[in-house]
Amino acid sequence: MRIRILGVPLDLGQERRGVDMGPSAVRAAGLNAALKSLGHQVEDAGNVPVKIAEEQHFGEKRAKYLNEIAETCAELAVRVCQTLEGGLFPLTLGGDHSIAIGTIAGVSKYFRDRGQTIGCLWIDAHGDMNTPETSPSGNIHGMPFAVCLGMGPDSLTKIYGFAPKLSARHCVLIGARDLDTRERRQIKESGIHVFTMREIDEQGMRSVIEKSLALATQDTAGFVVSLDMDVVDPEEAPGVGTPVRGGITFREAHLAMEMIADSGKMVSMEVVEINPIIDVHNKTAILGVGLVTSALGKKIL
Repeated sequence: MRIRILGVPLDLGQERRGVDMGPSAVRAAGLNAALKSLGHQVEDAGNVPVKIAEEQHFGEKRAKYLNEIAETCAELAVRVCQTLEGGLFPLTLGGDHSIAIGTIAGVSKYFRDRGQTIGCLWIDAHGDMNTPETSPSGNIHGMPFAVCLGMGPDSLTKIYGFAPKLSARHCVLIGARDLDTRERRQIKESGIHVFTMREIDEQGMRSVIEKSLALATQDTAGFVVSLDMDVVDPEEAPGVGTPVRGGITFREAHLAMEMIADSGKMVSMEVVEINPIIDVHNKTAILGVGLVTSALGKKIL
């Protein structure tokens, strides 16, 4: 596979500083060499330009740094679409989860131009299904899944001039365990499929991923993977923007990625919310590299 790495050091979507260093932490953890060791051709395209919080005013309280985030995501969308047009696999490194708006817009545009649709595996402790009207904080990193489904400000939902970027029936939220009160209703009404931590506990990760893959690949050209590292329990992934106890285990995370690789249907991947400031010896970034390589073909034997 030919892979293009795109770093997006965006931290405007949330209030805990440090996730802007996530792309550097993942690179320092040996991502490029690990991918090359699997036989992939790797092109690191550097970072998308991002404005810093110190030089901006957050603007509207219900959607903080909206204009700056929209600008970054629009640029990212173009680069992701161009990557696919060039025959390369886009691997995006965050940054906070707001970057998914740009990643998924670019992938959706590419396949829409070819009369095809895509599915999505959103692997996250949180729902990311708020809108400016429902968000208790106004932080856009809690809104990107809703945006991709066509809910939210036009400057985010209408990148490339169309919305939604995803169809709810092809979307699966995996690993959720920390949802806002009003967000719960929005998730239920959206039509997406959800496997919370309870379902993973009861059914096992293998069953959950099998069902998720079936949903995301039915009548689609493939699926995007949006991996928020906070889905993993903080014991294994302490360096994340919003850690929540009770997450998936090290092996459950790898199993999910290995099954995704086996499907052969993943068309793009992003890894977000790694915060080296609160990490322990880059442990979370190292795990992130391991999960990316599992999703891109690394096997135990």
